[in-house]
Amino acid sequence: MALPDFLIIGSPKCGSTALHDALVPHPDLFLSTPKEPKFFLCDERPPDPAHQKGPGDAHSAQEWIWDRSAYERLFQAAPAGVLRGESTPFYLWDTAAHRRIHALIPEVKMIAVVRDPIDRAYSNWVHLWCDGLEPEADFLTACQLERSRIEAGYAPFWRYLETGLYGQQLEHLYSVFPREQVFVLRYRQLIDDTAQVLDRICEFLGVRTGVVTTIPGANVKDWVPDTAINRAVQKGFRVGAAAGAHLPPQVWRQVEKPLLAVLQRGHHRRPSLPVEQRRQLLPYFRTDNALLSQLTGVDHSDWLNDKGRGAFTERT
Repeated sequence: MALPDFLIIGSPKCGSTALHDALVPHPDLFLSTPKEPKFFLCDERPPDPAHQKGPGDAHSAQEWIWDRSAYERLFQAAPAGVLRGESTPFYLWDTAAHRRIHALIPEVKMIAVVRDPIDRAYSNWVHLWCDGLEPEADFLTACQLERSRIEAGYAPFWRYLETGLYGQQLEHLYSVFPREQVFVLRYRQLIDDTAQVLDRICEFLGVRTGVVTTIPGANVKDWVPDTAINRAVQKGFRVGAAAGAHLPPQVWRQVEKPLLAVLQRGHHRRPSLPVEQRRQLLPYFRTDNALLSQLTGVDHSDWLNDKGRGAFTERT
């Protein structure tokens, strides 16, 4: 039975891709392709169409690996004696996934990367805006639409605020798994102390240290200014993404390339989140931030400041 020995479980836009890519060269580890199979989000059945109602959701859901035999095949090429892993950053958010993971691989080790939740939410919104899927040009307004979007059946990636409630998520995870099976680190640590953090992760997994010391450079999307032309292209992109739900994923990936090239032309720099907007969101996370600090024994009060730490590329 080829199943993972470890999982990178979160959170989206917290550096899970960089961490995954950093671990790939380690000779004692085998990481899946695709990086995010999303198997434990699915309960061994296709993704529910009722929860794929946002722009691009149905198309994206075609790539979820929900069949157990297909999931196990992701790890069959792993050499004997190496640890197998995958990186689906929504596992921390999905409490039902916690139970599914425990039912199938109760001894698995999990790595959770957490980030200033407002920085994370803003990065999430930027990602969807620059991909032409987010129709709301104002970040704060998009956050205010979150509840109605959830009720309308939008997929998890649209939960800009809820995804950052790490305290609640970790509290539930600790009710299912022993704490010693979970390694929690901050996005800031991964960036600022890369080699040391990678060694700590390797120690946690029980493999050789000093083998991987760097993380790959971020693949940053060019900012898409809010112009009439870009609005028209984005609208066309969303229509195309809806049609793409009826095409094989590889076909739509080819179709979308020229549209994305038009949207992301010009090499515009992403604007910083306005301090006023950040201040309006701070109360939403205050209680959960305290819970996270209590659960981890790590002070996260710096996340309650008026200014976040920004993105990886803004600090290197």
